[in-house]
Amino acid sequence: MSGEYVSKLEKKLSSGGFAVTAELGPPRGANENVIAEKAKLLSCWVDGVNITDNQTAIVRMSSIAACVHVLEAGLEPIMQMVTRDRNRIALQSDLLGAYSLGIRNILCLSGDHHVFGSQPDALGVFDVDSIQLLRIVDEMRRSGRDMSGYQLDTPPRMFVGAAANPFADPFDYRVIRLAKKIDAGARFIQTQCIYNLERFRGWMSRLCQEGLTEKVYILGGVTPLKSAGMAKYMAQKVAGMDIPEAVIRRMEGVPREKAAREGVKIALETIHELQTIAGVRGVHIMAIENEQAVGALVEEARLMKIPGCLEGE
Repeated sequence: MSGEYVSKLEKKLSSGGFAVTAELGPPRGANENVIAEKAKLLSCWVDGVNITDNQTAIVRMSSIAACVHVLEAGLEPIMQMVTRDRNRIALQSDLLGAYSLGIRNILCLSGDHHVFGSQPDALGVFDVDSIQLLRIVDEMRRSGRDMSGYQLDTPPRMFVGAAANPFADPFDYRVIRLAKKIDAGARFIQTQCIYNLERFRGWMSRLCQEGLTEKVYILGGVTPLKSAGMAKYMAQKVAGMDIPEAVIRRMEGVPREKAAREGVKIALETIHELQTIAGVRGVHIMAIENEQAVGALVEEARLMKIPGCLEGE
């Protein structure tokens, strides 16, 4: 399958389109039907879907295998690859294997630390970090050689992405770190969930001033809140998350049975604001095991729907 097609997500972004990506978490087991059911909920609504790599350091079906199931379901996967679990030999091997199976997008991450997962006694590898992984993938893609200099018969010419958090401190370093990722080969960026639009606008303004938005496609992260409790938990317990008090009060100000709808309203407002910010080229919707919500949100935001795609197909 290695020579059959190039990334549709890359084509969409390079042609000036406003892209929509979502997230699909593999199951904690080997049941491929779980992937198929989730994919069915997303198939009409997204340009690509992130397949997480043992997210939160919990053992799940491998990202590569889940990507293949997603391809079979007619969706384009974005394979997440974390450096937590593999050394440079395994990373390069998995990259070649993934490309041979038809996977054309990769998101390079360091990964959630194993001490926070279900098996905290596991040994973390971290032979390289996410920026070094970006450079490895980009070098293999461009030069057609692996890290040892060996000439590859078929280079893995993937569309290479990375993550960014505009809200972590120190603020100035966020721009510097993103510049390093772009220099290492990142061509698209998916951001942390955006609730503090003022700070996000400031970050994007800095990126524009530095000319970084001319070098990379930025997809703003959006997560619909389900409750005031979820908003408080994320604000207090999730590192690098910035949820203003005004957003928490707004969620607290509606009856519990209407909280999820209020969260969708906030997400819609965020999407509409993102569409007005220079340099934003799409949205990445993280519905957190609620794929059903993605289609409704995309439809209500009037972002896209795959032509000829009918619900229930």
